[in-house]
Amino acid sequence: MDKNKQAIELLQNGKIEKAVQMFTEVIEEDPKDPVGYVNFANVLISIGETARAESFLKKAIELDDQAAAAYYSYGNYYFNQERYDQAAGMFEKALANGLDTNDLHYMLGMCFISLGKFALSLPYLQRSVELNEEDIEARFQYGLALAQSESYKEAIEQLQKVIEADPQHADAYYNLAIANAVTGTEPHDILSLLDQAIAIQPDHILALNARKAVVELVESKN
Repeated sequence: MDKNKQAIELLQNGKIEKAVQMFTEVIEEDPKDPVGYVNFANVLISIGETARAESFLKKAIELDDQAAAAYYSYGNYYFNQERYDQAAGMFEKALANGLDTNDLHYMLGMCFISLGKFALSLPYLQRSVELNEEDIEARFQYGLALAQSESYKEAIEQLQKVIEADPQHADAYYNLAIANAVTGTEPHDILSLLDQAIAIQPDHILALNARKAVVELVESKN
């Protein structure tokens, strides 16, 4: 196993100091390989040393301006600082340089969601789900973005799949109830979904408020 892989294993096992030491050795042994700088930057980001991390990312891109992994890490660097426009720009460069992963498309989609540009998020979240159909969070966010874009039928389909995969997903039940309400589903069915959200998470404020509103609406019509 090469030192990069060993260092990544150390990092995953929480042995940060040893990982830093090994990544340092990787850079010293081959200072023209951008991979070492990217990995070192990822360690620094994980421990909150973002200022130092940026210098390593810049060095990686300076060595190879087509290093997709460097752009992806740079995107995460910006995303963690809530600089979503800049994060999206870096993620798009990673995509342009050949990176085509579930995580990359998910992060691009989340950038646009964070910017309130739900329609722009859709193709990236859709692709993220296509690349990993088991990624429940990506599918959930895709469903939310569809609802925000007023594609309620498609949103309902995705949220139902989230619940099938994770029957304890309270937020999916709540948002499914809201999407159904917009499409004119019977109040009884909407209340059933809200009750399931509340059963899973009794302090789900949004579901509790929505249930109260539906009950009041039904009572006003009787």
